[in-house]
Amino acid sequence: MTFGARQQGTAFPTQTWRFSWKQRLDARASILGDGLLDIVRACKRHLPTSALHMLSNGRLFRYLSLAQRLASVAHPDLVVGVPLYSDLAARHDFVVQAKGAFDDTVRGVMNLLRCGVRVELRVVLHKLTVERLPALARFIGRNLPSVEHVALMGLEMMGYVKMNLEQLWIDPWHYRGELVSAIRELAYARVNASIYNHQLCVLPQQLWPYARKSISDWKNEYIELCDRCAVKDQCGGFFASARLRHSRYLRAIIPEDTTCPIELPPSKGDC
Repeated sequence: MTFGARQQGTAFPTQTWRFSWKQRLDARASILGDGLLDIVRACKRHLPTSALHMLSNGRLFRYLSLAQRLASVAHPDLVVGVPLYSDLAARHDFVVQAKGAFDDTVRGVMNLLRCGVRVELRVVLHKLTVERLPALARFIGRNLPSVEHVALMGLEMMGYVKMNLEQLWIDPWHYRGELVSAIRELAYARVNASIYNHQLCVLPQQLWPYARKSISDWKNEYIELCDRCAVKDQCGGFFASARLRHSRYLRAIIPEDTTCPIELPPSKGDC
């Protein structure tokens, strides 16, 4: 589980503190016990104006009592970020390599929402997840419409990703259609959504309002081609690890360029 706390109303608005545990969540529960809640309480007490973002696979929140206890801490600005990779249980379980993970995670998210805890769903986009991305967005819109936010995240080539790069890598250019459809589904359901870790030049222009500069400064880079681009300042750039692999369709955008190969259908509401 990873915690990120962002201080508000200070001279250093981008300062982030992180505390990480490498054990699996199931093992962590027996190690931390009430320590997890103690950490959240400590953040509330010592960093009262900081937003707290807690990353979790969400599985232990299938126990309603744990979700209720977390909610009872009443942290003023807590969001739990939970990965969800498919609308199909077997596909999600395969991606995370844990049987039963989908059922536990969805039940955990529902319990958190039931208890009033804000939840962000995080979808890492790679070869195993993009095919059913529109169906996953539809699943979220129909079954989990009260989530705080959905983050559609480009691949960072670190850790196990580097070890399985050929099985996971897909050029973002090749899933533009799925990304458009997913954003459309989420917009129809009035679910807030953002696109992380993507370059503007590989996205249809209608998706640019959803693209965020999401990569931390210390690992954010641009290539030489970007120096000639008119929208470099608005573009999120690359992870430093993108030296291993990046889109073959990168280009510098010029002011006169209005090319938009895929159009975003009208939505029923703002996303």
